[in-house]
Amino acid sequence: MLVLREIPKISHRLTVQTVNIADHTTVIRSLDWDRDRFDIEFDLKNGTTYNSFIIQGEKTALIDTSHGKFEALYLETISKLIDLSSLDYLIVSHTEPDHSGLIKNILPLAPNVTVIGAKIAIKFLESMVHQPFNYQMVKSGDTLDLGNGHELEFVSAPNLHWPDTIFTFDRATKTLFTCDAFGMHYCDDHTYDEEPALLQEDFQTYYDCLMKPNARSVLGAIKKINTLDVKTIATGHGPLLKHFLSDWVNSYQEWSEAQTKTQTYTAVFYNSDYGYSEDIARSIALAIEKTGVGVELVEYGDIDTGETRHIVSEAKGLVIGMPPQGEINAHAILSTILASAHEKQAVGLFETGGWQDEPIYPLRNKFQEIGLTEAFPPILVKEAFTPTVAKCAEEAGIDLGQWLTRKNNVKQIKTLDQNLDKALGRISGGLYIITAQKGEVKSAMLASWVMEASSEPWGVVVAVAKDRAIESLLQVNDRFVLNVLEENNYQGLMRHFLKRFAPGQDRFTDIKTYEGKNGSPILAEALAYMECQVISRQDCHDHWIVYSTVEQGRVANPDGKTAVHHRKVGNHY
Repeated sequence: MLVLREIPKISHRLTVQTVNIADHTTVIRSLDWDRDRFDIEFDLKNGTTYNSFIIQGEKTALIDTSHGKFEALYLETISKLIDLSSLDYLIVSHTEPDHSGLIKNILPLAPNVTVIGAKIAIKFLESMVHQPFNYQMVKSGDTLDLGNGHELEFVSAPNLHWPDTIFTFDRATKTLFTCDAFGMHYCDDHTYDEEPALLQEDFQTYYDCLMKPNARSVLGAIKKINTLDVKTIATGHGPLLKHFLSDWVNSYQEWSEAQTKTQTYTAVFYNSDYGYSEDIARSIALAIEKTGVGVELVEYGDIDTGETRHIVSEAKGLVIGMPPQGEINAHAILSTILASAHEKQAVGLFETGGWQDEPIYPLRNKFQEIGLTEAFPPILVKEAFTPTVAKCAEEAGIDLGQWLTRKNNVKQIKTLDQNLDKALGRISGGLYIITAQKGEVKSAMLASWVMEASSEPWGVVVAVAKDRAIESLLQVNDRFVLNVLEENNYQGLMRHFLKRFAPGQDRFTDIKTYEGKNGSPILAEALAYMECQVISRQDCHDHWIVYSTVEQGRVANPDGKTAVHHRKVGNHY
């Protein structure tokens, strides 16, 4: 007789380990033994860990927290180690949830704590925890004295692999706290890198997935930490690096140098202490990276003319944030940029909102005289750094990246087998306009890769290219409208939304719309519409597959038919 047994649910083992790793320094290792996937990138073989650190001088600092799944275990453990009510500092290496997930739990228990982080990290955190907190913004070279010799020095390490990353170096113990950088997804009881042969595969996989796309940022960070006398690297994931420290760092160096030799990249110059220069620069940089182009963020105060000459001569694109008038070093850097730039490059300029910027148009004219292509019109900041300014900067970065990758994209189109290309083109789809609005920012795109995905609840999936301007408005929990175009009445809308729009340009000018209940525009000429909420996103190489539930909808013409798109070839729209 066949007996059916209920398959037991897999119980994921979660444990916490505490180890004294240096003088008055403790690591809290949250061990996730059975985790088999991390984000989209990783198919995990050996689980993972989330590392948090306590440094106790005359004052006490906590570096990072842990993943939300460890809430009970972590809070119980840390409460036995320190009195949270007297915690002085909480250092946020970056705000990715696996390291910052319990900050919202720590803050009420530590009413006098000061949160330490990069400028952009503090801004991210304010939108995450939804509660007031004391904070101090830091950048490279800033220090924090905890007493008893524990003087902490901060090192800016953006894009490793989060835009707000900082390293923290304790001069007393010569320990460098690096969060994601130099880490690995590997879970075992060993606190340190005692068996490198067991770790090598996971170490390289981690680099390839997270650090390789930002190889130039890796090299920049290594250059900064080479000035420090580091004896231990305390990572955010996996074992701490101590016994074979130079081998691990050299691997990062070699892999990154190999990657940058063939990588197209853009140099983005900014001044972190002036106006909104850093905010605008990072918005542009993140958008450029969406197009597959590398970025080197260059702060005027961190570079000399020799380094500038090398960076500019190798870069395919240049983005220049205007420095304040009278800043001697920045002027020398600008002069070097002009002397090193050449006609095969693309360039974009932006004001910083510091109100005393060097004039932008004389510099623009000089680049035009050299023969550089202007990738986007100058971004002129006449107000505070609003979401509208951020969206304009993002769209500018996408335009620059797409210009730099245009030739490679054409080559890829031509390399596909013609028979396969034509066969793929026979996969037909409807024609739709996706419209979205978040606060004062709105956008739209023409879509044909759309299909129903579920019936309980009703759901649809949409494929969105990673370098589309609307992509940032289609994050989890965001809302949008899926407008269905009508057969024999779609040409005008299709032509309009296929146009190239300048950064910040209103995509709905001369288009009749009305506001949906979810706040996004509904096209008055659409055959039908559905109001949707994003539930999840799946990484599919150059596209995101966005799954959304349908909250409500309406058909304007019950007898109308959806416009259908037939392509001759399949490897481009």
